[in-house]
Amino acid sequence: MTPIDGRADELAGKTRHAYPAAAMVDDYLRAAAGFVPAGILFATVPVGSVGAAVLGSFAALFAVFGLRTALRHRTSLEMTEAELRASGPRRVAIVWSELDHLKLAYYSTRRDRRAGWMQLDLAAGPARLRLDSRIDGFGEVVRRAAAAAAARGLALSDATLANLQALGVDLPQSGGAR
Repeated sequence: MTPIDGRADELAGKTRHAYPAAAMVDDYLRAAAGFVPAGILFATVPVGSVGAAVLGSFAALFAVFGLRTALRHRTSLEMTEAELRASGPRRVAIVWSELDHLKLAYYSTRRDRRAGWMQLDLAAGPARLRLDSRIDGFGEVVRRAAAAAAARGLALSDATLANLQALGVDLPQSGGAR
């Protein structure tokens, strides 16, 4: 029998990761803050074709952002020694022994670079997966991906190496910068 909290999976080398609702609230609010006013104006104020195109474009942009946020929120990950598997609306598996791309980028929200988020891009053949640092256990996923990249001898960019170092991830000297 498996405990409800999933500890048996962790003991077996399997971990689970998901985007917590609290981390996604700001994105949902941003989507609503753009979509709702544009939609209300579009529905209540008579506008010409140019106004309709502008308001419709804004509404569509924020609707797509909201949809992407919902898809990300519904995605969960299961990580083992062999692979990283995403389940939810878009299912994908990154097999560590086939990893052929790792990029870790930092996006700053302030000029002093004190606030921002990291994004991890992984690929193994046609399988592609992009995660941001709001997901629970992001550091653990990055460490496992970096170990797989080192084992495969992947060349990593200077920016990726610097970002790995910022997270405290040390790599063996295989691979190198490109």
